[in-house]
Amino acid sequence: MFRLKANKSRLGVAVAATRNSTTTTTTHGNHYQYLQTSKLPTLYFQRSLPRLPIPLLEKSCERFLAAVQPIVSADEYRQTQQVVAEFRQGIGMELHAKLKQRDEANKHTSYISQPWFDMYLADRVPLPLNYNPLVVLKNETRPEYQQQVVRATNVIISSLRFWRSLQAHKLEPEIYHMNPKKTDTDSYRRWMSIAPKAFATYASYAFKAFPLDMSQYSRLFGTSRIPRIGKDELVLSPDSKHILVMRRGNMYAMNVLDSSGYIESPSVILGRLKSIIDLDAQREPASVPLGVLTSAQRDDWARSRAHFISSPKNADLLQREVDGALFCLSLDGVDDGVYNDDNPAPLLKELLGGKSTNRWFDKSISLLISADGTTSINFEHSWGDGVAVLRYLNEIVRDTTRQPYVSSSTPHTPADGDAHNVRSLNFEIDDKTRAAVETAYSKNASIMANLDMNVLKYPSLNKGICKRHGLSPDSIMQLSFQLAYRQAFQRYVGTYESCSTSAFRHGRTETMRPCTMATKAFCEAVLQPSQRQPSAGELRAMIDKCSSVHGQLTKDAAMGQGFDRHLFALRHMAQLEGLPQPALYETEAYRRINYNIISTSTLGADTVIAGCFGPVVKDGLGLGYSIMNDMAGAIVTTYKDQAQGKEFIDSLESAFDTICSVIERSSSAAKAQAISN
Repeated sequence: MFRLKANKSRLGVAVAATRNSTTTTTTHGNHYQYLQTSKLPTLYFQRSLPRLPIPLLEKSCERFLAAVQPIVSADEYRQTQQVVAEFRQGIGMELHAKLKQRDEANKHTSYISQPWFDMYLADRVPLPLNYNPLVVLKNETRPEYQQQVVRATNVIISSLRFWRSLQAHKLEPEIYHMNPKKTDTDSYRRWMSIAPKAFATYASYAFKAFPLDMSQYSRLFGTSRIPRIGKDELVLSPDSKHILVMRRGNMYAMNVLDSSGYIESPSVILGRLKSIIDLDAQREPASVPLGVLTSAQRDDWARSRAHFISSPKNADLLQREVDGALFCLSLDGVDDGVYNDDNPAPLLKELLGGKSTNRWFDKSISLLISADGTTSINFEHSWGDGVAVLRYLNEIVRDTTRQPYVSSSTPHTPADGDAHNVRSLNFEIDDKTRAAVETAYSKNASIMANLDMNVLKYPSLNKGICKRHGLSPDSIMQLSFQLAYRQAFQRYVGTYESCSTSAFRHGRTETMRPCTMATKAFCEAVLQPSQRQPSAGELRAMIDKCSSVHGQLTKDAAMGQGFDRHLFALRHMAQLEGLPQPALYETEAYRRINYNIISTSTLGADTVIAGCFGPVVKDGLGLGYSIMNDMAGAIVTTYKDQAQGKEFIDSLESAFDTICSVIERSSSAAKAQAISN
């Protein structure tokens, strides 16, 4: 799925006191129009980023064998070794050579970029649950800024400030700082500004500051996934000046930039949103909520859309006002749910997929504002990965917290009757479209009714505990998942953890395989009866081994040295060349490692309170997790008739207990030994 990991710091975010709502500001000035005014242009490092390496064929084969060993039988492993050896010495060499040749001819991009786009766009499954993830942002603690229309206005403004900064090349370049105190500085920027642009990335490496690819950022806004038979396409509208607003299934277009491209004033945006709410209150909820169609199987939606736009009026409205919107803003009602920290699952399910009547899942970014002001992002995944989305949401949370432009007492500029800037989208609906919406609604309702969601909060494990004991927080979480699944279901299965390869030009992600022989050894040892169980010190040594192996896998993946994307690209080359699928891809081991029963994604940001996504296989677990300063947590989705989410989450709590006990007991034993010596 997607891996979200926050940078240690964010560059150049303006620190300002909360604005008094009565303060008059010049809205055409840089302080309002731009979130940042970076000394280094946004894409300063893009040209000099290294290319994503293609791993050595023999290394990918070795890594594949290591990954499948814990999840196959001894006989299956021996058979797989033989097939891999034949692949490495035969057709694999031929495909690898062709892949290298193709990569050499396309130096502007990476070997995985286009095949990965094609993979996303060609899949025909519905977007909700299968591709579009959900991220819930940290709530405002000040009531005057949490009201729905106020929260929406401030998030719109901060989003536009982010977008305008990006378009003007004023947004700070995305850089991972190993030591922010030393490199997130004006001095670092001055040195970079005089470095030759062709070598700027390598100059930055000398400071232990690592620039990241930003090629995906241009698709954050103004992008729509258009359904087509067989394969969708992405349509970009970077010069758009409006957003799509949805309320109770009714659709509106609202201008947020003026004719010159400047962000409208806060009172104007607030007034236009209020006029939509007032206008909508005079109408019935949409009797034919068209947004439901975006929840359908993609070929079904493509056929429905083709018929729908056979009407010239519909074609114009859909393409100009919906496809061309910068992003979608959904203003939900009380009936759609509000956030309850003690039981967040009902709201999370609604935001992840829900009724889909007030959604347009095809937009690159959909901002969902619940009746209580809870703000979430549901994003279409084909255009980009978590790094760009996390940067965006981190920036808007910080901006709306530090300098909100409106509050509950802010006067608004009335927009009643302003049909130029606030446009109700009234489509022509015939019986065929009505029937398509009813069918899509029924199918989505059936899927969502079968979705189960279980949440665990575990305060006895956090980042501080891991740091104190010299352990990687992520490795402990992943080890806990393996132990939980093994003790609940008595087996080991294909497990997916995504790692960004954005350190390279047009990098996407690489897969880490957290189920290893090291994690298997620990699980088998700790599940032994107490009289046969290794000592706490021996178990702790096994945890250290798991952490070491996990750390190496992380490093390999981040440096483009995994095996999943390489083998994916080799299979893609066989398809391009019209060659038969190599035997490697027919093995039980390859099928099993790619049948990701445990699909995981981590949220490493203090701006986020929850994140979730659907299972990627019918009998799998969609496992969104985080480990923070005060707790560890997990949100697990399953299909009720296919997998046992409650059993897993109960087992996960037990696994946390077990691992924490081992850590504490081994630490106590080590201290006692030191005292006795």
